[in-house]
Amino acid sequence: MEKILQIVVFAKAFISCSALLDLSGLHQVNGTWKGSTTLPCTYIPSEGFTQHTLVWSVTRDYSTSTIFRRDDSGDHVLLSRFRDRVTVPKNRPGDVTLQIKNLEIPDSGHYTCQVTWSSKNNNLLTKEMATTVKVVKVAVTKPVVRAGEWGLTLPAGTRTSLTCVAGGSPPISYRWFQGEPGGAARRLGSSAELTFDRLQPSHSGKYYCEAENYIGVLVTQQSDAVELAVRDLVATTQPTPAQDTSSAGASVATGLQRRHLPLYVVFLLAGLCGVALVSIAMAIACRRKAMAQDEPLYEVAFHSTADGTRTETAKDQEDVNSRTEASYETITMKSNDYSNICTGKNTECETLVKAMESEYE
Repeated sequence: MEKILQIVVFAKAFISCSALLDLSGLHQVNGTWKGSTTLPCTYIPSEGFTQHTLVWSVTRDYSTSTIFRRDDSGDHVLLSRFRDRVTVPKNRPGDVTLQIKNLEIPDSGHYTCQVTWSSKNNNLLTKEMATTVKVVKVAVTKPVVRAGEWGLTLPAGTRTSLTCVAGGSPPISYRWFQGEPGGAARRLGSSAELTFDRLQPSHSGKYYCEAENYIGVLVTQQSDAVELAVRDLVATTQPTPAQDTSSAGASVATGLQRRHLPLYVVFLLAGLCGVALVSIAMAIACRRKAMAQDEPLYEVAFHSTADGTRTETAKDQEDVNSRTEASYETITMKSNDYSNICTGKNTECETLVKAMESEYE
C-alpha cells in the first residue's frame, strides 16, 4: 500500500512539473526578406529539473535538418547556411528563443524547438513546439523626410542634410528631387541622405524623395515635400545706424548663437574681423611714416667771425648807408641842379628830371 502511495505522489509531482515546463511561443511567423525575425520559445523553470539539451531544427521539402544545438559542451550551429545568422539568448533561464538575421526566401519552413530536462534522479523530460516561418518580400512604404539637427530654417554657410527613411524589403533605392511631387522637379541625388556642405540662399525651396524596391514587381513611393529656408547671413547680421561697432559685433555674435550657428563659424568670423582691424591699423601707420619721410628738412647755419661783433649782413647795410649819405651830400651841394640826381643812362630818371624842370619854370 505504501509503495502504491509513493508511486501516486511521484506521478502527481511529475505531472505538475511537466505542466510547468510546457513550451510557449508562436505557431506562425512572417519574416521580411533581408530582414530579421524572432521565433519565441520559453518555459517556466521548475525546481528539481535542469535543462539538459536544446535543439532547433527546420523541416523543408520533407527534409529535416538541425540548425542549432546547446548542451554541456556549448553552443553549436550545425547547418552551414545559418552560420553567423542565428543566436539564442544566454544566461536567461527559461528563454530559448531563436533569432535569425538576413532572412532569405529558402529560410521559409517549419521550425521545431526541442528542450530536454533532467531531474534529480536522472530522469529525462522532453518537450517540443513547432513554428511555421514564411519569408516574404514587403513592398517599400511611403518614405518620410527627416531634417538635420538644426531643422529646416538655417543661416547661409552652415552644413546640414536631409534623410529619406522608408520601410520594406531591402535593397531599397532612393532618389532626391527639388520641387513638389507631381510638378516640375529637378533631380539631385540617388542616396538616402542629401547633404549640403555650405548652404546658400539659392538652396531655399521644397524637396522630396522617392523610395523604390523590387518584390517581383517594381514598387515606388514618394514622400511629402518639405521646405528648406536659408537666410542670408549678411542681411541678418548688418547693424543699425544707431549701433556702434562694439555693440554691433556683440549683437552679431549673440544673433548667430541664438540661431544655433556652429561655434566654429562664430570663431571664424571673429578672427576675420580681428585680421581686418589689424590690417587697417598697419596701413594707417605706414601712411603716416611715408608722409613724414616726404617732408623737406630745413637747416639753419650760423657763421661767426673771430671778433663775433659783425656779420656780412651788417657790413652790406653799412655800405648801403654810406652810399646813401654820399648821394644826399652831392644833391645838397649842387643847388637845384637836377641833372646831378640821375647818374648813368636811366630813361625814367631823365624823364622825371625834365618834368620837374618844366614845372619849375
